[in-house]
Amino acid sequence: MNADRRRIALYAATVFVSSALLLVLEIVAARLIAPHVGVSLYTWSAVIGVVLAGLSIGNAIGGAWADRRASTDSAAGVLIASGFAALAIPWLLVATAARLHEMQLSILSTSLALVLVLFFLPALLIGIVTPLLTTLALRCSRRTGHIVGMMHALGATGSIVGTFAAAWWLIPVLGSRDVVLTSGGLLLLCGLVLLRPVASPTRAMAGALVLAVAAASLWVVVATPALASPCERESSYFCIRTVDEGEHPQLGRVRSLVLDHLLHGTNVENDGTYLEAPYVQLMQELMCRHHHDKASLRAFFIGGGAYTQPRALWLASMPVDITVAELDPAVTATAREELFVDDSTMHVIHGDARATLARLPPGERFDIIVGDAFHDVSVPYHLVTREFAAQLRGRLDRDGIYVLNLVDTFPTGRLARALVKTLQSEFSHVDVWLHDVPLSETRVTYVISASNAPTPLAGNGDRLRGVTRPTRSWERVTQRLQGPAPGDDGVPLLTDDNAPVEQLISSLFTTGVGQ
Repeated sequence: MNADRRRIALYAATVFVSSALLLVLEIVAARLIAPHVGVSLYTWSAVIGVVLAGLSIGNAIGGAWADRRASTDSAAGVLIASGFAALAIPWLLVATAARLHEMQLSILSTSLALVLVLFFLPALLIGIVTPLLTTLALRCSRRTGHIVGMMHALGATGSIVGTFAAAWWLIPVLGSRDVVLTSGGLLLLCGLVLLRPVASPTRAMAGALVLAVAAASLWVVVATPALASPCERESSYFCIRTVDEGEHPQLGRVRSLVLDHLLHGTNVENDGTYLEAPYVQLMQELMCRHHHDKASLRAFFIGGGAYTQPRALWLASMPVDITVAELDPAVTATAREELFVDDSTMHVIHGDARATLARLPPGERFDIIVGDAFHDVSVPYHLVTREFAAQLRGRLDRDGIYVLNLVDTFPTGRLARALVKTLQSEFSHVDVWLHDVPLSETRVTYVISASNAPTPLAGNGDRLRGVTRPTRSWERVTQRLQGPAPGDDGVPLLTDDNAPVEQLISSLFTTGVGQ
């Protein structure tokens, strides 16, 4: 291979690797900001938009630079700068997130600001590299079309490899912070390879300085507790951690599960029937009241999380056959190891709940189906549609009940209204409950029940007083959520073809009420 071919191969390999690393950073961006703003269509749009903007501007700068006779050393310097920009991300994340939380911005504004500060500069710098190296490669070959096509193809192929490698392998194995640091280190390495530090003493000194600064930066990041990842585990789905809530005077240790930035459940060591969250206790009350006269129950849980609800139902007074569809095996493992959950008596299936229900034997029915797969303000749209409601109705016994929780605003609650409307198309009895009815527009957690048989409420009307611990009461707000909200044209019937969940809860993202 002559010298020109070796240069072209080096430039091509660098374009491939840098493009892959850019997509690794793009995928990891959503995970890094998830503990602060969650994961939603809005956060992903911020990530994709900012990275594409940086890449586009970088391409334009790189093209203009290439016309001014840029050299291999120029490309090397840009790659080294991009590597340091990536290594700075853990510092910037801690400093920027703290400042943004003090400002109490909306989730959308916080997401956009975080991604801009963390990832715009690395994307811009990596974007400069491809036109620089393409131009340099063209100087080594007369086959203009071949070189341009090859560079575009390698950039796209690298992006594909980086996408799959980050989501399927790197993040679960290394964790988000270490993926970012590894990406920064590889970008530095690419720059040093282009720099060819062995070619002269000056370049050797420059390369040594780069390595020394990079090593010092990595050591500080690893050794600084404030820059550590907030995740105890990272899976392909969540940043997972547990929080020690102290000791209950009579019931032992108390621990909570946090997925991304949402506290997902709290378990007490020695009494699984003690339910800390009011909405979880209400769901338990509705299930047990609805089937108060049955000797045994069969229950299906859409989502396991902290397994607080399946654990409480299993420990209730009647025998229960429990099936749980939990998407993430790491969540189940955490509940088992850290949250006092014994799932040996449950049938746990790791996969999507809708697909799991579809695969069950045709005649399999349940007395109870519990929906707890909504992740804060992130709502899997395929679990709120009329088609899914029909699937649930087909899996429930005639007197069965479907109970779920949903985060929305009150009193507007456009997604809650749409979901009530959708469930009413398949069930004859749909009710909505709140623990505390707020006096002004705010974020709340609704509990919604749907069945074809009324739930006995002991003549309490729209007020339900709990019989389990701790002592609480809830108010039925179904009538307030039927029909359009004041000043609203109504809400759609949610279907597989049209389920605009992000639009219906847009105020949670675009205003401070969602924080």
